Amino acid sequence: MKSLSIKQRENIDGYIFVFPALIYFAVFVVYPFFFSFYLSLNERTGIKLTDISFVGLKQYARALHDPEFWSSLSHTMVYTFSVVFFQMAIGLIMAVLLNRSIIGKNLIRAMFFIPVVLSTTVCGKVWSRMYSPEASGLFNRLIGLVGIGPIPWLRDPQFALLAIIIMSIWKWIGYHMVIYLAALQGISNDYYEAASIEGANGLQKFIKITFPLLANTSWLLVITSIINSFQVFDQIFVMTSGGPVGATTVVVYMIYKAGFVSFDLPYGSTVAWLLFGVIFILTLIQMQIQNRSNY
Repeated sequence: MKSLSIKQRENIDGYIFVFPALIYFAVFVVYPFFFSFYLSLNERTGIKLTDISFVGLKQYARALHDPEFWSSLSHTMVYTFSVVFFQMAIGLIMAVLLNRSIIGKNLIRAMFFIPVVLSTTVCGKVWSRMYSPEASGLFNRLIGLVGIGPIPWLRDPQFALLAIIIMSIWKWIGYHMVIYLAALQGISNDYYEAASIEGANGLQKFIKITFPLLANTSWLLVITSIINSFQVFDQIFVMTSGGPVGATTVVVYMIYKAGFVSFDLPYGSTVAWLLFGVIFILTLIQMQIQNRSNY
């Protein structure tokens, strides 16, 4: 029997090491992906989870005619575009400020990045106490200084989604700041020296040099942030449970309710696939815009 070469033995060893990861990926990613699509083509017919029957695209028609789906999608979009815009804007401003030679900048960077590594559940619990409707809540104390309030932040449909947006912006500013800092430190100082010789001020340097050279970084953050924000769930679950009166029900929370509260897995899978379609289309649009802007 012909012996294996050293390269062949190395390849076999590599396959052996990769095999457990492939099994994990197949069982927990690939199989649920296709099985959820199969479920979306079925309808629940009984009490048991296995009581389903094939109905084709009926569940998709049901979702598209469901006012709760469109309401949750609108809440998701308001949340997503508000959070992404302010996260990036504030993160960029902080990165520009902390890219300078100032005392204690490393400590300030660490302070802004701490919320990123904290559990969203923990942050949600802490901010729920800060949003306490009583006058003792931190936010009500602050607005009380100017004669406003107290406001039932998480119990009022007008303020509940805004409260969650503010919390989410606070949590992820540090991430955007660090990414922008890395990009800023990759910009050659020669550009700024040449601009100074031409008499450009700080604002002109930012508009003409810094911002254009951060375009690729900004597009990366836009794409990843929109995808992540469309999947918001933790803070909704912890802080409001989709309330009050559905004011903070987003698409992922609707999927959770359908699949794990009502145990209607086919309908929950349908909504999940519609969300996947929305994210996929938005990502394609962003990539097309980015490709055109690069020419």
